[in-house]
This record gives sequence, C-alpha cells and structure tokens, in this order.
Amino acid sequence: MTIQGSPNGAERPQEKRRGPVVLRRSRLQDPGTTDQRLLDSRGPTDWVHTDPWRVLRIQSEFVEGFGALAEVPRAVTVFGSARTPREHPEYEVGEQLGKALAEIGCAVITGGGPGTMEAANRGASEAGGLSIGLGIELPFEQGLNPWVDLGVNFRYFFARKTMFIKYAQGFICLPGGFGTMDELFESLTLVQTKKVTKFPVVLFGKSYWQGLYDWVRDTMHASGKIGDKDLALLHLTDDVDDAVEIVQEAYRAWEETH
Repeated sequence: MTIQGSPNGAERPQEKRRGPVVLRRSRLQDPGTTDQRLLDSRGPTDWVHTDPWRVLRIQSEFVEGFGALAEVPRAVTVFGSARTPREHPEYEVGEQLGKALAEIGCAVITGGGPGTMEAANRGASEAGGLSIGLGIELPFEQGLNPWVDLGVNFRYFFARKTMFIKYAQGFICLPGGFGTMDELFESLTLVQTKKVTKFPVVLFGKSYWQGLYDWVRDTMHASGKIGDKDLALLHLTDDVDDAVEIVQEAYRAWEETH
C-alpha cells in the first residue's frame, strides 16, 4: 500500500510488531509471539542466554547493589592487588589503611578479593568499621575474603564499577595490576569530566607509582594532553595519615557545597 505523505509515495513494507520492536522483510520469518514463547514450556531454553534476557540480569545487579548499599555511611574505595601475600609489607599497609579509615568513620569498600583488598577489609573490620566487598565472577581469584561484613557479588564489571563510584567519597590505590589501573583511570576520567565531584584519587606507594606519575606529568601533561587541574587530581604518598587527611579534606570541601 502507499503511505500518504511519504516521500515519492513509498510503499510501506509488510511488518510485524513485537512490543516496541518492528520486524520487516527477512525478519518477518521469526516465528511465534512473545507470549507464546513465555507460556510454551516445551520450547527451547536458549532465550536465557540472549541479550534481551541479559538486560534483566544487568538490571537486577543494579537493584541488588543499590538496595544493599543505599544506607552505607561515607566510604572510601581501596584498590590493590589480589596477589599480595599476607606476609608482604603492602598487606600490612592495607590493614593500617583500613583501620585508619574506620577510625574516622568511613566504611571501606574493596573488590572483596584476597591480597591487598583482604588487608583493607581486615583492618576496617577489626577496628569496628564497616567492611564492604564487591566481588566479581571471574575464572580465577573468586570468592569474598573472610573480613567482608557486607558483600555483593556481580556478574558484570560495569555494574560493579558503578557501586565503587556511587557509594565512595574517594579512591585510594595501593600497588596493583590491570584491574587497579582500570579503576584508577576510570575514576580520573569521571572526575575530570565532572561526572563526580570532590573525589580525591590517592596513589599509595611512591616506589610503585612514581614511574606512572612521572609519565603522566612529563609526557601527558607536558604534551598538552591533560591540563594543570587534571594533573592535580593525583595525590602521591607513602603515609597512611596523609592519605586519610586527603580524603578528609575532600569530604569537608564537599560538605561545604552541599
């Protein structure tokens, strides 16, 4: 048939509607209806692995995360390697940091895994603070460490990352690998673009982070890829009290504007 008012009197192709989805041409061969597939228990089960169904799983992860963390007090997310042995000095530093944050009334959020994450959770828990672990389904390094008081497990990294940012007032990055680097630069990007405000990013461990910091300063900043304010987002320290004070100062500044 001809569509009235359409350019060149174009003919509307035959179509089928499935809710908000319009099917035309070769897609018309898609059999059945949504209700039919829902009610027909004899049908195939491949639908549980399709993208539309994954949307509901993703939605459920956000709902569970928001529900579990909605009443968390002010918090700091601590990142670091899952591969740090308990006898390593970095593990001890993680414990000290978790304890110090708990003592100023901050919950401690980590990825919930072993190593440095476990250390920060342990320090916070043993100091009487709230120790939170946001786990992720991986082929390795799975399971929440025993010092997590409140834990949420995720299938999807992006849902988990939202929780790291939404419920924290700052990031402290201890020495870590790709995961730590991923979270570090994502947080810097969100602060730089003002998606989050008054959000300090602390690099703890000068001997580990100095090379990266120098490259950011001497290459990225020197070539004009980032500005003075962007470079100032990074705080490099070896001192637990200094890291905690950076977080406190940023929080006080946030309170003044809210």
